[in-house]
Amino acid sequence: MDKAYNHNKVEKRIYSFWEKNNFFKPESKKGKETWCCIMPPPNANNPLHLGHAVFVTIEDILTRFNRMQGKSTLWVPGFDHAGFETQVVFEKNIGGIFTKDRETLYKEIFNYTQKNRKIARSQIKTLGASADWSREKFTLDKDVVKIFYNTFKKLYKDNLLYKGKRIINWCPNHQTSLSDLEADYQNYKGKIWYIRYPIKDSLKYIVVATTRPETMLGDTAIAVNPKDKRYKDLIGKTAILPIVQREIPIIKDKRVDINFGSGAVKITPAHDPLDFEIGNTHNLKAINVVSKKAKIYLKKEYFSEKLRKKFNGLNLQEAREKILKELRKNNLLEKEEDYNYKISVCYKCKTPIEPIISTQWFIKITPLAKKAIEAVQKNQIKFYPSYYKKIFLHWMKNIKDWNISRQIVWGIRIPVWYCKEKKNKKCKEKEGIIISEKKIKKCPYCQSKKIVPEKDVFDTWFSSGQWPFAVLGFPRKKDYKKFYPTSVMETGWDILFFWVARMIMLGIYITGKVPFYDVVLHGLVRDKDRKKMSKSRGNVIDPLGVVSEYSADALRMALIFGTSTGRDIIISEEKIKGQRNFANKIWNASRFVLMNLEKNFNPQKIKPKYTKNDKWILKELQQVKKKVEKAIKSYNFHQAAELIYHFFWHSFCDKTIEDCKKRIKNGNDKDKQTAKLVLWKVLYESLKILHPFMPFITEEIYQKLPSKPKKALIIEEW
Repeated sequence: MDKAYNHNKVEKRIYSFWEKNNFFKPESKKGKETWCCIMPPPNANNPLHLGHAVFVTIEDILTRFNRMQGKSTLWVPGFDHAGFETQVVFEKNIGGIFTKDRETLYKEIFNYTQKNRKIARSQIKTLGASADWSREKFTLDKDVVKIFYNTFKKLYKDNLLYKGKRIINWCPNHQTSLSDLEADYQNYKGKIWYIRYPIKDSLKYIVVATTRPETMLGDTAIAVNPKDKRYKDLIGKTAILPIVQREIPIIKDKRVDINFGSGAVKITPAHDPLDFEIGNTHNLKAINVVSKKAKIYLKKEYFSEKLRKKFNGLNLQEAREKILKELRKNNLLEKEEDYNYKISVCYKCKTPIEPIISTQWFIKITPLAKKAIEAVQKNQIKFYPSYYKKIFLHWMKNIKDWNISRQIVWGIRIPVWYCKEKKNKKCKEKEGIIISEKKIKKCPYCQSKKIVPEKDVFDTWFSSGQWPFAVLGFPRKKDYKKFYPTSVMETGWDILFFWVARMIMLGIYITGKVPFYDVVLHGLVRDKDRKKMSKSRGNVIDPLGVVSEYSADALRMALIFGTSTGRDIIISEEKIKGQRNFANKIWNASRFVLMNLEKNFNPQKIKPKYTKNDKWILKELQQVKKKVEKAIKSYNFHQAAELIYHFFWHSFCDKTIEDCKKRIKNGNDKDKQTAKLVLWKVLYESLKILHPFMPFITEEIYQKLPSKPKKALIIEEW
């Protein structure tokens, strides 16, 4: 063995050795018991960051451990086209919003993702991922897209899919609807305005508090809490909407916050999610007054020509100023107060999100959620840490219909065509909607040739929500039949609802089975001061830079060491250096052992005479092995890593090696051979226990071990 361990010489060579020998394939183990994990597909639009290194490390620990347990083990890698996220990143890289035709844009983004996919694959391999790359999938692969389309058709056939008008998050800059995950929240120093709404046939008025006077043009009611005694006599009466002079009812609703402002709020169903729900409950009209470009647009059917000329085309700030000026002029603005609150903004461009009513494709989510809730309540799916079960159930019980439309180019086009003529009754009943992934030349209902395609694409969570059964080839392929349901889904807690919940709902709906039995959630990566890593803070750690300097093994151990499952991961260069020191300790200890073993050393031929110290370390070894196994099986990776770390460094190196060193130098032949056997046994077993955590250095040492039982440590029996 070399005097010093040089990871840069070892890691690529060892990984190539594993790959060439097909050790990552489940076929490398013929055990009847199976284990499967689906890799959360990284977005194919940028190099990987430290957060990706976390899931790669944890999932590789599980994969290697289960492979060594003798199971037929499959870890499926893949990449996500990542819809909106990728289109925005692409536009940023080319210096602005892309204006070419859809087909050209799609092709250029596709080429861009394939380059990044190649880079990301190389990075994941650098971290030691023992995934079966022959089974790698991409969310735009034809076979998986076909499965997504079949799901869409089934949802439509089962009346769980509809095209309808609902309130959505809209980014006026990118001109698309967004999921809640694609919305950030920023602190905003604003105001509350207290506006007097006159009561019909009375000299009285009701004071309404609002942070958005510009949307009052679309008010269709005023609401108060039924427990608010101040407004008991006004419930059921009619108010006059200032400026517009529209008559609107004063209603009661328990969702109104008594403590906000005056306790009376305007209800604008077209421009506020809560107002939309209240509007549905009370059968209120939803009058849209803000366009998708975040400008005022008043329709003829609701507004006079005078008002339309006055407000149409104004941006929201201009409209606010004009409305406030008019309210002051008519003595209808009682007061204004400073008010700090959070506003919702696009997570990419930071443009304030506009809640608007839009026609989109929605999934009726309640029936799907019901079965997902039942599966979790019956412990068919278990969460680690367990407290996420309660969080999951609470969210699922309050879930709303899911908008799966996105108004972008990059993605999987929704397989819908529209008949423009609707020439007969049947076509009208179907609203001219034709579900087909293939191009339609004429309407199957009325034979019209005036057919137009749906331009919207699927929300990326719709496709990734089908990932477990899609990548395994549902319903006919061998992998699906053998490995589904999968064993575990490991990912960040921050996408529990947006991805994990959708996988559970769609998995049960399509296959009739849960997609996985265990959900393991890791925390976010933070620096030593517990601050979130970001380029602006200058505290980002490049995983590949760290690997180059300190080794993949050191980074892997640093990411799990001292951090319990589900908690935020504290990482620093000092912590990684500490694990590099541990790797050097392993190398030096192994070097000493191998230097004292003959090349033809055969542990089977030695009849040992164990000392008290020998019996102690061998007992310690077996106990640690059992504890590490138990910790990994319960997803307590930090416990497992700390157990083997302390055993190897303190019990083996500090005590046993020092003891055996003296015996090899001064003992009789029997004592020398026994000491050598103890060193061989403890090192051999320690390499196996360490391998899931530090695969490169352990494999390199194992290859130099005399009398090694297998061709490679990666396929050793635990």
